[in-house]
Amino acid sequence: MAARAATLTDVAKEAGVSLATASRALNGSERVVRAELHDRTLAAAARLGYTPNAQAQSMAKGSTDLVGLLVNDIADPYFSTIAAGLATAAEEHGLLVMLCSTGGRPERELELLAALRRQRGRAIVLAGSRINDRAHLRELAAHVEPFTAAGGRVAAISEPRLPVDTVVVDNRRGAQDLAARLAELGYRRPAVLTGPERLLVSRDRRDGFLAGWRRSASGEPVCAAEEFSRDGGSRAMHRVLDEHPDVDVVFAINDLMALGAMAACRERGVRVPQDVAVAGFDDISTLRDVTPGLTTVRLPLAEMGRMALDLVLGAEQEKPRRRKVRGEVVLRESTPTR
Repeated sequence: MAARAATLTDVAKEAGVSLATASRALNGSERVVRAELHDRTLAAAARLGYTPNAQAQSMAKGSTDLVGLLVNDIADPYFSTIAAGLATAAEEHGLLVMLCSTGGRPERELELLAALRRQRGRAIVLAGSRINDRAHLRELAAHVEPFTAAGGRVAAISEPRLPVDTVVVDNRRGAQDLAARLAELGYRRPAVLTGPERLLVSRDRRDGFLAGWRRSASGEPVCAAEEFSRDGGSRAMHRVLDEHPDVDVVFAINDLMALGAMAACRERGVRVPQDVAVAGFDDISTLRDVTPGLTTVRLPLAEMGRMALDLVLGAEQEKPRRRKVRGEVVLRESTPTR
């Protein structure tokens, strides 16, 4: 028969202290335990092989050392790279990261946020585009406010739509800069592969590109909306090739859609970049080896995760802070000079 695991009561008895004193010494309460009693309790716990209970520690401290990270899709390299940056920074602070994927479903985001609140986590980071749904934003705020009122911290990596510290990507400006560079390279008949209209990141990148193009060249870009994924990019590209065969450059509003667009071109016997050029947005590291090299707007994704953690671990401010990130246009073989 396996030996019974030591309990906190066993430790208190072994150390000759009260149960409350043993709990404070081992679970990290803010109430100070005398050094002699603290050392005696730790020694007793070591002799008995006692392991503190995480739930008990959270009750004593008011929170755990847990940081919850909510992302739209963990399979998307955009989010996995952000998660890697945040996890590396969390390890440096002795924190544990719980990664949750919403699958892009607003109702799932609310469910996960409520679950993380019940875990009494130290902080929550929401990574992913907001949607143009005011009712959902109000529901999110209703979950965030009691968590922060109880001492938790929340930050977002998205558009600044919530009353929390936010790492804000200047998606509009990055797409605008890309449009200007493509016009400089000599392209004149562009198409934009966009995501769902309800996603603010999709809208901002599309509108930024359109504004940049109108300032830099003549002609109106054509747009094709699809799912924000590799397969969505493929379907949108097939539609563009069917309806606008004279297009000479395609801007996909993320790199995964751009990858799908290039696959669609191969299927149709359309050469990239000889027949049509392709550009993306994000500069996903796992796609840097595609051939031809993909022109894109580079974002410091891992650093964005670290920035979000810095915000939730930093001193609390009266007003939400904004940390703006601007993308850098990176020209590669997929968009040669015309």
